[in-house]
Amino acid sequence: MLSNIKNQIKELAKNAVFVAEEELGSGEGQAKKQLAIKYIIDHLPFSDFVKTVISIFLSSFIDDVVEISVTYMKTFSSSEGE
Repeated sequence: MLSNIKNQIKELAKNAVFVAEEELGSGEGQAKKQLAIKYIIDHLPFSDFVKTVISIFLSSFIDDVVEISVTYMKTFSSSEGE
């Protein structure tokens, strides 16, 4: 089950980074990161209590996945421009 939750978080992170970038634009790195994390937690298909538990126990994982998604987005964006 934990593996399934982590996979859901990875998929949500990709969307979360794009949404945060669209809403806040360039710059605002920490604000975008917080918005992406909130997006991920809000879109998990669980009760609020379970979301809170997940956000506490997997906070480091979520943080890492957001960073990886940012790197992916930057790589994807720069390869589109070529």
